[in-house]
Amino acid sequence: MSTTQQELETSTANITDGLLISADSHVTEDHEFWKKGLPATLAGRTPEFQPRREMAAHSQGTLNKPRPGGFDPAERIREMTEDGVSAEVLYPTLGLKLFSMEDAEAQEAAFELYNDWLMGYCSVAADRLFGIACLPTYNIKNAVRELERCKQGGMIGGLVWQVPHPDLPFTSDHYDPLWEAAQSLDMPINLHILTGFDYSAVGLDRGSPIEAHRGSVNLKLLGITNSLMDIIFSGVLERFPRLQLVIVESEIGWMPFVLQQWDYYFKRFRTDRPVPLEALPSEYFERQVHATFFHDAVGGQLLSWWGADNCMWSTDYPHPNSSWPHSRELLEQNLGHLPMDTLRKLVRENVQRLYPAVAGG
Repeated sequence: MSTTQQELETSTANITDGLLISADSHVTEDHEFWKKGLPATLAGRTPEFQPRREMAAHSQGTLNKPRPGGFDPAERIREMTEDGVSAEVLYPTLGLKLFSMEDAEAQEAAFELYNDWLMGYCSVAADRLFGIACLPTYNIKNAVRELERCKQGGMIGGLVWQVPHPDLPFTSDHYDPLWEAAQSLDMPINLHILTGFDYSAVGLDRGSPIEAHRGSVNLKLLGITNSLMDIIFSGVLERFPRLQLVIVESEIGWMPFVLQQWDYYFKRFRTDRPVPLEALPSEYFERQVHATFFHDAVGGQLLSWWGADNCMWSTDYPHPNSSWPHSRELLEQNLGHLPMDTLRKLVRENVQRLYPAVAGG
């Protein structure tokens, strides 16, 4: 074994003995949470959910039954300790489906109820659990108010639909008050898979394996690439230079290729196809966009030359795809080729820089 390889292996062991912060983990809401918690006037106006159940073992995951930490914060801290994770940024599970609602009033009430619950959940270990607020964006003034309220309640960012309603594309100025508020409040805006008006809203033919796989890969990437392009190419990040975006659970291996192609065609047709950008698309990404990853061997290899300052490791706990309770082992397998300074960025420093409240100690 070469000296360089020995040094890398030692570095990996050192970093995985240090603080690990998951940039994308989840809570598990009760299936009757909104049914029981919303007022009678909103009865029947939110989606119906099925009770928790054991799931088939996943070929890449380690969980095949619900973990109590998903809904009990005290249990979560014990399970985090078992996995060696110091802090987590938290997103909903069932609540992701609410972003495809077209009933604005019911959606606002449902998000407020969830946000209140999550703030209480995180308060049990406020130095280790950090919530992302769900934001209703039909009425953008109400979205701003909810972002402000959740900031005061200790939450560290806001989640909007990844694929907007067709009447409210990201290319419109509808969202400008929210972008302005988010950059003023230092609250990053997050785009998570399975939110909004894509394949996850209309469903797939689950009897067709091909269509199910199409959703998991092709359609998932279609949604985020289009939304990110709309945000960058319409000048949102030019107009709001301190706004920070987070792409959540779409993995990262595809990103440098897409950014390369956007830069190429932007430069080639800058005069013929003018868009309101002063810099290259990739430069806005480097300055203002971040991305989480967990099961992405290709993306892990690319991190040696691209993305070390923008990408953030995650566990996806407590979902079936999670690395729990073997996160440190998988880190060594997937990122063991990286030097220690890069590993530090990916497993904690990038999260801490983006969300200053997340000390992780």
